[in-house]
Amino acid sequence: MPFTTPRGTHDILPDEARRWQWLEARFRHACALAGFGEIRTPMFEETDLFARGVGEDTDIVTKQMYSFTSPGNDRLTLRPEGTAGVVRAAIQHSLLTPGNVEKLFYYGPTFRYERPAKGRFRQFAQLGVEVFGAPGPDIDAELLAFASDFLAGIGLCTAVLEINSVGCPECRPLYRDALRNALAGVRGELCPDCDRRYDSNPLRILDCKVERCRELSADVPVILDVLCEPCKTHLAGVEAGLRALGVAFVVNPHIVRGLDYYTRTAFEFIAGNLGAQNTVLAGGRYDGLVAELGGPATPGIGFAAGVERLLLSVGEGAGETERPGVVYLAALDANARDTALVLATTLRRAGVPTALDYLSRSLKAQMRDANRQGAWYVLILGGDEMTRGEAALRDMRGASQSTLALDAVVPYFRDVYAGLSTTVDKE
Repeated sequence: MPFTTPRGTHDILPDEARRWQWLEARFRHACALAGFGEIRTPMFEETDLFARGVGEDTDIVTKQMYSFTSPGNDRLTLRPEGTAGVVRAAIQHSLLTPGNVEKLFYYGPTFRYERPAKGRFRQFAQLGVEVFGAPGPDIDAELLAFASDFLAGIGLCTAVLEINSVGCPECRPLYRDALRNALAGVRGELCPDCDRRYDSNPLRILDCKVERCRELSADVPVILDVLCEPCKTHLAGVEAGLRALGVAFVVNPHIVRGLDYYTRTAFEFIAGNLGAQNTVLAGGRYDGLVAELGGPATPGIGFAAGVERLLLSVGEGAGETERPGVVYLAALDANARDTALVLATTLRRAGVPTALDYLSRSLKAQMRDANRQGAWYVLILGGDEMTRGEAALRDMRGASQSTLALDAVVPYFRDVYAGLSTTVDKE
């Protein structure tokens, strides 16, 4: 083969695409019920947007971004995550007005240069939501309930919600100092990245994937010990809200999201069947990000999930709801093929899924093709039936055959397929 997919990418073929469509339809339906409006941002943005928004010391910015210089000398980057671009768009188009809450969702391709692994690609699809303008813990609890219900709706009923607080600009500096003090004696054993983070942002050490760094940071103080009173009150409010909404959760004081813009609430949903990469949905609050990117001071919270990882978690059977089989038009001669072409278009306009032969094959070959396409019915056009204005109708499921008048074909199948969804989002 002269060409194959680049490393870390993959093709989505028709059978798999139906599962993708099913998941996207479920997500869109959930967002519509909760009042989220869709936003679509460009696949590339100015590089500085991610450096400022995501954090210059994060792995995403230092190691994983696909950046390039345009012919016009613009520094651009394929989006490595969704939130920064959504915030940029919300600021640019004046969507953030005092006293209003803006709820947005997105779905689309994302790019990170990572070592490919199970459920992890260099181009992957990400779905996510963002809520702007609501500062209280009630919206945090509502968003977590929304995420929990969405995951349950696609079959991940056992995903475990873990929450934490990562503090705010008032109390986080105290925690940075506590971490530096706790790790000072073992700094020389940290990986090169964490040695750099020790000075710039020691919280990122807790998110390191190097096993030795994880061992060295296992017994450091937890941020819950140094939270200021407003952050403690906010976390208590989130917990109370989750209990009121019937959402089970675990407080995990070691959660540190990988992006610098998070404040207070941070969370992850964990699925047990993905090995080390077991987080299927994650997010948190980012009250300072809008102002950091040049907008008005606006609180925000959101989450994101990788589509490939979600589909891997739900398993092969998900999204494979039975779809109505096609009506296959088998033509026996040139005149019948002309009739079949017109009839196929008319049936499709009536909402009936229809297929036909384009290669002038024998009836036996066309029947094999009908079986391959999962046809429910084969309408055989040609011979004596056509001269009488009729066609032979073979029921492929019931193995029976009858005759149907040509002028009755469209109303007959319109009635048969009435109410049957021909899409993969059938409930």
